[in-house]
Amino acid sequence: MAGRAVLLIPHHSDATDEAALPGDYRRILAIVREADGPVQVRAVGERLGLNASVRGKLEPLRAKMTKPADRGWLHKRPDGRFTARR
Repeated sequence: MAGRAVLLIPHHSDATDEAALPGDYRRILAIVREADGPVQVRAVGERLGLNASVRGKLEPLRAKMTKPADRGWLHKRPDGRFTARR
């Protein structure tokens, strides 16, 4: 896309369907929605099969979860945990 920025994660709106998200972001969203309450990045990483005992493995996931939170798909709480937007 010469000269144009492409948003991999679109902003959430009533007109935007979850299908617009790439597959790995849809999986993250599903894990957060299935949780009984706010989830830590570590819990999501474990469900995705990541080695959650190594902090360096979780930082890319934290960044990946922050993008949909910044665009309205998830809510990032002040304590760093995530919840689904209803």
